[in-house]
Amino acid sequence: MNLVVVGGHERMEKDYINIGKQKGYKTKVFTTMSSKFNNSIGKPDAIVIFTSAVSHKMTSIAENQAKKNDILIVRHRNSSKIAFKECLDRIDECIGNCKECKYNKIKNIKKG
Repeated sequence: MNLVVVGGHERMEKDYINIGKQKGYKTKVFTTMSSKFNNSIGKPDAIVIFTSAVSHKMTSIAENQAKKNDILIVRHRNSSKIAFKECLDRIDECIGNCKECKYNKIKNIKKG
């Protein structure tokens, strides 16, 4: 499975990649905005957005890509290793039916 991480801290990039690899995810991390960010997201299985450490523009671009390609979005305020593991657990629990999802009720997980 492919995963994109938007936000977080640059010093944590390798940690996000390693934790994702342990769970079976090929992970791309974007901590800063680049001119090619819009085209770099691609079509992953899920996008993790760390809301406390990301620009509004990056969030907006990631959300638009998710809506366009029907990609699962998981948001978390914190960008720690534990928070990232929680996000991966939520992705693993996802059944693809957001109306029935327990996380959708608390607005932490959102599909497209």
